[in-house]
Amino acid sequence: MTVAAERDAVPAPATQSFPDSRPVEFWPTASIREALETGDITVWQRIVMAVKRDPYGRTARQVEEVLEHSQPYGISKALSEVLVRARGHLEANERAEAARHVRLLLDRSGLTEQEFASRIGVAQSDLAAYLEGTISPPASLMIRMRRLSDRFAKMRAQRAAGGA
Repeated sequence: MTVAAERDAVPAPATQSFPDSRPVEFWPTASIREALETGDITVWQRIVMAVKRDPYGRTARQVEEVLEHSQPYGISKALSEVLVRARGHLEANERAEAARHVRLLLDRSGLTEQEFASRIGVAQSDLAAYLEGTISPPASLMIRMRRLSDRFAKMRAQRAAGGA
């Protein structure tokens, strides 16, 4: 066998270097599609990390679009799961942050949970759900809570200043 024949008989090693070296967040949708269809685990990991960083961001939306119109073999189910989990984690963190803020407003007001709930016009069980982070209050209710907290904190400060 000639050297040329041996060279032609041995397949080249599978070292795919995805052509787009920019951060995934800057890739066009066509590059995302190509990466999902022809990329390898290292390319897919880059996409997964971008989705986890921003579950509702540009890359996540591009992945959704690509998965809607094609089913890249093997990776589509995994990426769909990554999207669902990343968004679930983000939403849980946001509910926890809202709960901390509601707790801060409640504590700052000096009112009991029952008084606070009554004065913002919700059932005590709803306030408890906000404080536990199982649900988040609407923005308009957060404003109402802040105003109530501000008013009662100001009244307490005035009483403290007058009595000192």
